[in-house]
Amino acid sequence: MSVTEVATWPLVDRLLWQARKSAFPPGEFVGQESFVSATEILWLAERAGVRDGVRVLDLCCGVGGPGLLVARQLGCDYLGVDADPDAVAGARLRAADQGVEARFDVATVPPLPPGNFDVVMLLETLLAFRDKRGLLAEVAAALSLGGRFVFTVEAGRPLSAAERAAMPDADTVWLTTFSDLQSDLASLGLRLRWLSDRSATHRRTVDALVGAYIGVEAEVRAAGEEDVVAGLISSHRLWAHWLGSGRVRKFAGVAERVVP
Repeated sequence: MSVTEVATWPLVDRLLWQARKSAFPPGEFVGQESFVSATEILWLAERAGVRDGVRVLDLCCGVGGPGLLVARQLGCDYLGVDADPDAVAGARLRAADQGVEARFDVATVPPLPPGNFDVVMLLETLLAFRDKRGLLAEVAAALSLGGRFVFTVEAGRPLSAAERAAMPDADTVWLTTFSDLQSDLASLGLRLRWLSDRSATHRRTVDALVGAYIGVEAEVRAAGEEDVVAGLISSHRLWAHWLGSGRVRKFAGVAERVVP
């Protein structure tokens, strides 16, 4: 995102964008509202064999920061989808501004867009789907034989009633154990080919984000968005505690479709 574009945003959006950017090392922030870094995004895409001519479907792409990074750096036939029309409109504008060949469509997932893909990406959003098996079945059906599913996931036993009460926007936090997730993948013909535990790395990012949000808290509150910044600080403190204590583990992985 260009400095000029950010300067036109409402004050609170600018403050939160600047806070997120400050929490990442130089060059690691590409507009993502998550814990994954630019280096990790490219690393995952490379592990999945993304390159020129590879058909990539990016689910829940948001404003397109990670997707545009992948399309620009690695080259591919890229389609990003998101349920938010404003996010998709912004992604299209950024693609045009950056001169990146990428398509973006408005779509609620599931179902997935029609067609077969070599790679399906779902970064930092699997947590929000309560019916993970149903979503994974759609992913498997969208992949050609030998296609790869690229994902990040927060793994742990489901939240207790007390934990749900403490977590802002708990309706987007549906934990599952990694053994259950792996069982679902295998039963759908998706064989796990590569896995990395990112718990410690993402805990450091969460800690930095907590500090960054506290740094803009007074200005956001003065702008009348007290609930927004309070929710971000509270939720990120919980993630920091859970990742640090082992209550939740964060994984990045690539699974291959091995059953037609």
